[in-house]
Amino acid sequence: MKNYLIRVNGNEYEVEVEEISNSKNNSAASSKIVEAPKPNPAPKAAPKPQPKQEVNIPQGAESIEAPMPGTILSINVNEGDEVKAGEVLLILEAMKMENEILSPRDGKVAAMHTEKGASVSTGDKLVSIE
Repeated sequence: MKNYLIRVNGNEYEVEVEEISNSKNNSAASSKIVEAPKPNPAPKAAPKPQPKQEVNIPQGAESIEAPMPGTILSINVNEGDEVKAGEVLLILEAMKMENEILSPRDGKVAAMHTEKGASVSTGDKLVSIE
């Protein structure tokens, strides 16, 4: 047996190679090939989280936050629109379900903090109502 140290892609492997001789014919020697284990691919670096953008909420306005992570499917109001309590402001898709985000009170849409197709996390500001 012969031991060898093999480097593959920066990883070291110790392998044993056995020489086998043919007893009937000493002139013919063969060797047994031992395959080195394949290295595991290096783990991919996790994507860097995007820094949260500062949301400017007008003074005296109430902000409506995302109750869960998801994707904005549609926005039913624009800045400056008058809304009534219970009116659907936007649709948030989470876990293949469409969730209506409702206005908590009567008022005017002061600012939109999201857009259609945006991915939002729990607590992200969506709309401000004054």
